Amino acid sequence: MKFKDGYWRLRPGVRADYATAAHDVTADARSLRILAPARPITHRGYTIDGPVLRVDLSSPMPDVIRVRVVHFAGSVPAAPVFEVRDDAPDVDLAVDAEQASLTSGALTVRVRRDAPWEMTFSAGGRELTRSAGRSLGVMRDPGDRHFTVEQLGLSAGELVYGLGERFGPLVRNGQSVDIWNEDGGTSSDLAYKNIPFYLTNRGYGVFVNHPGRVSFEVGSETVSRVQFSAEGHDLEYLVIHGPTPKDILRRYTALTGRPALPPAWSFGLWLSTSFTTDYDEATVTSFVDGMAERDLPLSVFHFDCFWMRRYRWCDFEWDPEVFPDPEGMIRRLKERGLRVCLWINPYIGQASALFDEGAAAGHLLRRPDGTVWQDDHWQAGRALVDFTSPAAREWYAGKLRGLLDMGVDAFKTDFGERIPTDVAYADGADPERMHNYYTLLYNETVHRVLAERGAPVQFARSATVGGQRLPVHWGGDCESTFEAMAESLRGGLSLGLAGFGFWSHDIGGFEGRPDPAVFKRWVAFGLLSSHSRLHGSSSYRVPWLFDEESVDVLRSFTRLKARLMPYLYGAAVEAAAEGLPMMRAMQLEFPGDRGCDHLDAQYMLGPDLLVAPVLSADGDISYYVPEGTWTRLLDGETVSGPGWRTERHGFDSLPLLVRPGAVLPTGAREDRPDYDYADGVTLNAYRLADGARRTVTVPSPGPSPGPSPDGGAGAVFEVSRTGDRVRARRVAGAPARWSLRLHGGPQTSDGPRVTAEPGTDDIEITL
Repeated sequence: MKFKDGYWRLRPGVRADYATAAHDVTADARSLRILAPARPITHRGYTIDGPVLRVDLSSPMPDVIRVRVVHFAGSVPAAPVFEVRDDAPDVDLAVDAEQASLTSGALTVRVRRDAPWEMTFSAGGRELTRSAGRSLGVMRDPGDRHFTVEQLGLSAGELVYGLGERFGPLVRNGQSVDIWNEDGGTSSDLAYKNIPFYLTNRGYGVFVNHPGRVSFEVGSETVSRVQFSAEGHDLEYLVIHGPTPKDILRRYTALTGRPALPPAWSFGLWLSTSFTTDYDEATVTSFVDGMAERDLPLSVFHFDCFWMRRYRWCDFEWDPEVFPDPEGMIRRLKERGLRVCLWINPYIGQASALFDEGAAAGHLLRRPDGTVWQDDHWQAGRALVDFTSPAAREWYAGKLRGLLDMGVDAFKTDFGERIPTDVAYADGADPERMHNYYTLLYNETVHRVLAERGAPVQFARSATVGGQRLPVHWGGDCESTFEAMAESLRGGLSLGLAGFGFWSHDIGGFEGRPDPAVFKRWVAFGLLSSHSRLHGSSSYRVPWLFDEESVDVLRSFTRLKARLMPYLYGAAVEAAAEGLPMMRAMQLEFPGDRGCDHLDAQYMLGPDLLVAPVLSADGDISYYVPEGTWTRLLDGETVSGPGWRTERHGFDSLPLLVRPGAVLPTGAREDRPDYDYADGVTLNAYRLADGARRTVTVPSPGPSPGPSPDGGAGAVFEVSRTGDRVRARRVAGAPARWSLRLHGGPQTSDGPRVTAEPGTDDIEITL
């Protein structure tokens, strides 16, 4: 939200009261409290008739400083609030006549006591950002609405990333962003997953801990500042020191939660009925048969909305006309090795028997006058489950348990964005702050039910802070075009910069029917994403309906992903353990390479694979290669950087490069994603430098990724090079057989390979 008309003047009818100085400072063992009046206090009389901001400084964990600003404390809603970790670490405090400071880890905040107001954040003797004059304050608009506002400085050349799922350019500078979940597709500034957290290339991040609408002006109202504001009388933000982007994400996700690890089977190919298409069990069977006949590995079958009867979403009952024997059908699918996913949402249509049941029990969201909130969007007379009520959550969860008893494995948790504010929640939560927060309660309810049966996975569309704990998320409704493919990629990379480790999208696009070229290019991109789903709106997404080459392309990349699972599941374990996304913006992996700063059409898949999706029918693509000699995974040729490359690729190819010095573990199977990764694993060493040493962990796909303390799950290897000898040593685990293969350097792409028989601990190859 913009409050100013240019730099000096306010917009008509806007009143601003900015902090002018730290007039009064008190300290306890762990925090500072500052009273900051909105006008200079030159004598006692000026302490009367004027706003004073209370600014509390503290630290929830080392290298993180919390700033809490309060105007009218009695007007701050008690709920909802994000769950944020607070370890109450030791801090260093100092207060003298000139300044007050608090240091946590390497991060220090200093507040100047004299006018003008100045609060500076620094680390290692280097200033990161500051709140200076006319930055922190309270604004009133012409309607007398109150807003709390802060501005933090941007240095020359400083770039801002993040703020959740955004479909425009990855660098946020110059953009206005409202943190307000909307069902807006992928082609506008609206988004399903809005996260009030950003990070910059100067070594810090900022998390605005406010669940409602937060408006960001990123170098857009004052070009040298990031402004954020929220309606109301309080605002809390946390400055997070890195210094690297990965360090910032690790600390942010330590504060707000890290992703659960999805089960290994979920990384395989998902196939959907699509949305409005006609289907029944015969249709489903024909799709599954068609995949098997064409040797296309399939892991999950998804039933979209019309598995239920029209007008009755959600009553969680199968449509008996098209699915007369759902339990038998699920059993037959499972006999073929498939998992089953069902579409659900948090709305209850009036025609559903659950409407009367939920209304009578008080489980549906109500208006302030006590009547059930309803409208005709999506389902006629729809109501919303009030997830602030524990009883309503348990009621909803009970319906899902009945489906799990049938054999269902996962749920697609659609919607959760268009949440009204003219309502009264069961727990008294503030409706404006619940608009974004609602999706967290909804998805948490589903996640907990799934977790009762083992490793949970869901396909969620909406999210807020903390939603990263509940994977997987997909990018929402996009068109079936190359432009929409690029939009989706930008949205996913931006979401990853908010700690979302797992992300997917509709292969081929959702709206419309993609032409074969779009479908085939999207297949390659989709199978080189963390999760891979064929889904559409009004047309099926089985590949033989496009052309025969589509079948071949899908087979090739589905098998490739299965072979890569020892590496990919290792990246998944890292996402769960450290909060680093599987699909990484280039700037996250290469923060010192200015060539990567603005890249949003390519990414790193885990730490060692560079992927550049082809966004054209003719196969022409330009992409950036960071420093070093990289190896093309698909043909073994080498590519040197730093610099740009222009190439042409067939539909069975794309730029897929292995980082120099990487040791990439690949598996012995290509027919499924969940197998014993250590059994028959190949350690592919790419251009190891003399003296290099790499530790490679091959995880177990079981519920507890290996290696276990006793070495009984997974395996750990150490690969090193000394002179002309490359040695691999098994240090944990017991694979039946394993291999070492060298790539790059004087070898050909299919370089020397030695296979170890069971019980062998060492392999050595001489160059």
